[in-house]
Amino acid sequence: MNPDTRQASRSANGAWSSATRRMILLLTLVLSGCQEESSRVQSDEPLVLKVTAVKVQARDTPVTFEFVGKAESSRRVEIRSRVEGFLEQRLYKEGAMVEAGQVLFQMDRKPFEAKLQAAQAALAQQNARLENATVNLKRIRPLVKQKAVAQKELDDALALYRSAAAAVEEANAKVVQAELDLGYTSIKSPFRGLSSFAKQHDGAYIGIGSESLLTYVAQLDPIWVEFSISENQKLTYQDQINKGLLRRPGDEGLTVEVVLADGSIFPHVGRITFADAALSEETGTFLMRAEIANPGRALRPGQFVRALLKGAIRPDAILVPKAAIQQGAQGSFVWVVDSDGKAEFRPVVTGPWHEKQWFVDEGLRDGETVVLGGALGLQAGVPLKVVEPSGDGDGHGDQDAGTKAAGS
Repeated sequence: MNPDTRQASRSANGAWSSATRRMILLLTLVLSGCQEESSRVQSDEPLVLKVTAVKVQARDTPVTFEFVGKAESSRRVEIRSRVEGFLEQRLYKEGAMVEAGQVLFQMDRKPFEAKLQAAQAALAQQNARLENATVNLKRIRPLVKQKAVAQKELDDALALYRSAAAAVEEANAKVVQAELDLGYTSIKSPFRGLSSFAKQHDGAYIGIGSESLLTYVAQLDPIWVEFSISENQKLTYQDQINKGLLRRPGDEGLTVEVVLADGSIFPHVGRITFADAALSEETGTFLMRAEIANPGRALRPGQFVRALLKGAIRPDAILVPKAAIQQGAQGSFVWVVDSDGKAEFRPVVTGPWHEKQWFVDEGLRDGETVVLGGALGLQAGVPLKVVEPSGDGDGHGDQDAGTKAAGS
């Protein structure tokens, strides 16, 4: 290479190197400015999380306690024979409603009519003897005063009179018993109710005791609904009352609403009429009984129903939707939006389930805002922005329903 060529090459290389250096310097300055701007943005504008929330309100809330109940007749009587004899005829339709005083069974009357006639004849005989003793006594008394007869004859006449009078009373009692036995051959219903099937049929011999059962009649209006409260439930309710978390109703007492097997509500409301003071050793529960009007006889003995016990109040209760309650290692907790709009971790003590919400017994105050949605990865002190639920299928639709329920 000649000297001119080498000089030209060195000049070109020097020019390229200078331009490259200027370009690298410019890029370095631009990137440095971007990093400074990014750092400035991050420091000036902290991360804000968007959440849905609800403002809780303390208010007196009626509460309902649900139990499994069973309908029972308020009056169930076994129809039994009081006398021995042959069953002549069944006079009612099995399973039908029977009226008070209606004859259900008729036994053979003839033997009892004969006994009554014999008793009446014996009574007439004793009455005749009494009349004779009375006449004899009246005749002897004046003779004794005249000392025409001895005193012993008067004593004998008086004893005969008294014996005859006692015999009349005994004969009269046998007549009454015979009349009762004859009346017992017509076996009647003691009240209006639903009859059962007949356990004895025409022509059967009816005895006394275990052989005397013929059928039974059950009163349906009013009807009873019986249910049981466990010992633990009773202690829990009493503890809530003592702490002021639960208030009993006034003089009207608790009411009972009945839900039938198909989910329909029975139209008549009952009241508690009996609460057993003793704990059942077999079941460990206390028996409760409600009496309910049943004019249409829709409820029948043996039906299983749901008994809703109403009337108690939770004073100044706080309810939150289920979406707000979360579970951690230390128990239940919620996220609260504090006065500065930041997230605050709050442990809570939950009470029973109420419709679609939880009672919160401890941990929340009236007017506080509780986070419902968007709490995933939330930390204490993080700024929050409360937004309306989107309802776009991310689960906020249900939370929105809970928000409306809590604020209603």
